[in-house]
Amino acid sequence: MSPAPNDVRRPFATLDDVDRAILTELAADGRLPNNALAERVGVAPSTCLTRTRALRDCGAIRGFHAEVDPAAVGLPLQALVSVRLTAHERAAVDAFRARSVRLPGVVSVFHVAGAEDYVLHVRAASGDALRDFVLDQLAVDPVVQHTQTSLIFEQARGRG
Repeated sequence: MSPAPNDVRRPFATLDDVDRAILTELAADGRLPNNALAERVGVAPSTCLTRTRALRDCGAIRGFHAEVDPAAVGLPLQALVSVRLTAHERAAVDAFRARSVRLPGVVSVFHVAGAEDYVLHVRAASGDALRDFVLDQLAVDPVVQHTQTSLIFEQARGRG
């Protein structure tokens, strides 16, 4: 479907310095009020609101979320689970990705280059729950050849 003539969608390559400044500020604080955001990037509030909506519409802003302490929701243990697949046909790879993003406790799924095919960021209530996740959700999947689990001791968010 092609965009309507008045559609505000733009390719990412056409983002200018103001657009990038808006993205930077919102990445640091997604709750920043429009007036404060406009002041920080040096444009009028109406311009800022229009540009922010356009950035959302074109997909440069994927969404807004709260960063919640995993322990507050009963999932204090975090791990990165590397997964090597047995088959690399597109259908098998796509099916694994589609299944893995729906698994309980999965925060993010990364398709990576190298010895492993995927890295899953997982949250769990305990070491036993993490072990059960790997055994009951991954090891039983016929397309999974190998897993390796790395516990996360500390996580610090970068500015990106």
